[in-house]
Parts: sequence; structure tokens; C-alpha cells
Amino acid sequence: MTTSIEAQLRHLSDRFEIQDIVVRYGLGQDLHQSGDNNVLAEWDQVFTPESTVDYSAAGTPSGIGYKELADIMRRPGGSMSHLRNWQHFEGLPTVLIDGDTATARTPHIHTHKGNGDWNLIETGFFVDRLERRPEGWRIVHRKLEILWMDTFPTAASGTGPA
Repeated sequence: MTTSIEAQLRHLSDRFEIQDIVVRYGLGQDLHQSGDNNVLAEWDQVFTPESTVDYSAAGTPSGIGYKELADIMRRPGGSMSHLRNWQHFEGLPTVLIDGDTATARTPHIHTHKGNGDWNLIETGFFVDRLERRPEGWRIVHRKLEILWMDTFPTAASGTGPA
């Protein structure tokens, strides 16, 4: 079956928009560090108001809203409070689009510098269900899958090889 150029362009445009949504999640984390907890500045453009997340792989209750997740991560004593800096690399998602709904599976690697002499690295996938809304594509449900996570000590900095 041959698809029209218009349909192909629409598909590509949808994929690019979904990829941007996936990356905006990581930017929401990374642009707000060192006491700046306004992650919702980006996340409000990523999720629908009623969206749910399942980060139970990381010990967070399943089926909560994204704003509750942000609070769990960013409140005083929250999971991000034990970290000095971080960066969230989101890979290119595999996207399946069906009209105004889509699913995306995105590999990620997240690096974190602890408040002590340790670092944390996590790899895994985000599995998203998305809907096209008047404001654009938005995530309606996100599940975190962790492949592995490990801590390692901070290496002593030196002047380079002897």
C-alpha cells in the first residue's frame, strides 16, 4: 500500500514532536539543579494534566501523577536531594503512531553525582503512551524500566597521565 506524501510528512512531523517531548522530560530534570526545583516548567509541556507514571522500579508508588512524582523527587529530603548534579540522556525512541495515539519506547542513561564521594548511573527504558492534544503530543502514561543501576566512587582528580 502506498501512502501519500502528506501522510508521510505528517508521520515524520509526529515522530519529531514525540522525540522532542521525550527529550523535554530530561531537560526538565537537567535545567533545574542546585536548589532550582522548577522541573514543572518543562514537565507541564510533556504530560497531560491527568497523566500517570509508574516508577515502581525505582521504589515510587505506581499510578501517581507527574506532579506528585516531581514532589517526591524534588521536595526537601526527596530522592534528588541526595544528589549534587545530574544529567539525563534520552535516546531515540521507537515510536508507533496510530491516529491520535502513540507508544514510544526510549532507552536512557542517567548519571548522578552524589553529595558524597560517590556517583550513580542508571540505564533503562521509558515506555510511554501518548495522545495528540490541541496543544500537541503529550504523555498520558509513563513507565520506567530499569535495566541496571550502580554506584561507583568518585575518582581523584589529577593533572593527567604521568
